[in-house]
Amino acid sequence: MTTVPMTHPERLAYIETFGCQMNERDSEIMGQLLAGRAYGQTSDLASADVVVVNTCSIRGKAEQKAYSLLGRLRRLKKNKPSLVVAVTGCVAQQEGQKLIDRMPYVDLVVGPQHIYRLPELVAEAAAGRRVAVAQSDTFVIPPFLPDIESGSTYKRFVTIMQGCNNFCTYCVVPFTRGREISRDFADILAEVTHLAENGIREVTLIGQNVNSYGLDHPRESRKTFPELLRAVSAVEGLSRIRFTTSNPKDLSEELMACFAELPKLCSHFHLPVQSGANPVLKRMNRRYTIETYLDKVAGLRKARPEVALTTDIIVGFPGETEADFAATMELIETVRYHSAFSFKYSDRPHARSSGFPDKVAEEEKSARLALLQKRLQEITEERNREYEGAVLEVMVESDAANRDGQWAGRSSSNHVVNFTGQGVYAPGQLVTVHIDTACAHSLRGRLVDEYVVR
Repeated sequence: MTTVPMTHPERLAYIETFGCQMNERDSEIMGQLLAGRAYGQTSDLASADVVVVNTCSIRGKAEQKAYSLLGRLRRLKKNKPSLVVAVTGCVAQQEGQKLIDRMPYVDLVVGPQHIYRLPELVAEAAAGRRVAVAQSDTFVIPPFLPDIESGSTYKRFVTIMQGCNNFCTYCVVPFTRGREISRDFADILAEVTHLAENGIREVTLIGQNVNSYGLDHPRESRKTFPELLRAVSAVEGLSRIRFTTSNPKDLSEELMACFAELPKLCSHFHLPVQSGANPVLKRMNRRYTIETYLDKVAGLRKARPEVALTTDIIVGFPGETEADFAATMELIETVRYHSAFSFKYSDRPHARSSGFPDKVAEEEKSARLALLQKRLQEITEERNREYEGAVLEVMVESDAANRDGQWAGRSSSNHVVNFTGQGVYAPGQLVTVHIDTACAHSLRGRLVDEYVVR
């Protein structure tokens, strides 16, 4: 949950966030917008005047958690009729007016495009008008400068686009977040510059498919994602740049070259493969083959040999055979990802694959997932051991409240690094750490005093 502190707030808002980094950033924006209307934020649900449930429908579990919270709000609304209950995010867009009809205690249903209107919509709801706001064909992401007084003091998410045009058959994003809309190039740079001038040292550029940034803009004025990366890299004060997420089909030679050209670009690339079998990829409508995927993996490693690759994998997609699953197991041996998110396939509303035949039995999906995750974890530990004896630049994440010289940070490759050091280090400071030990999910080491970076 994002918290925006206020000295004497007139009213309080509670924001609960489910799902991806896009939702986390949307919650930060909504918190800031409500703060501008004299709403402080609270972690106490009972004291709230407004409750915002920012939902995700990409996977069933996140959606179920959101509905569980909404169920608890029925009694709260009954005891406090003035409470405004707002549902935002992907479930809001997916269900729309149906949520208002099904849940009489829900006042607002606001799709992702319209979070910038939240304060005015809350005011309408407080006046007794229940409303559901859906997508617009003419939506443009408005200029927005983040509040520096709240949130992380050293790293931030920056939205560069939203929506998706790919229509992968298992995915609901084109229906819940709409078609791809790239944010204005100058607005992004203004936000990044604003952050850097106020002490932010790392930005993560986010969107459903950042590789296709700018392709929806007129050709004569279009800026590509590599052009955006170069411009962000030139902003003074920034130490690191990350981005997520990418579709392999849109990974260009120009983008891969950025890893050779831009020192601020972190040595980490999240490149979702979803399956190691071409027949499954075709049914998923991923529009690349394993052969072209591996060519791009090779291109990335040529541009930045130390790049850490991570991925997403779905097991049990409709029609996935034992041979298809074996191809996925072969792929992870070939690529040897540093880490991976893996899931069992589940039908999602509006997704084409929900109507596909040849569903894989739940027990078989579970068995395949267990086998995959066991080997993925082994590979992660093997990759982590490759860092033993290395000296890595680490961005400090823990603050000066740490005791006994124990600190935590994150490497350029996105590894959590726990280290010892007798000085006082501020979050966002870059230090150099000798890695002594690899753990299952992190690295351990000691500060190399003579190599403190900045």
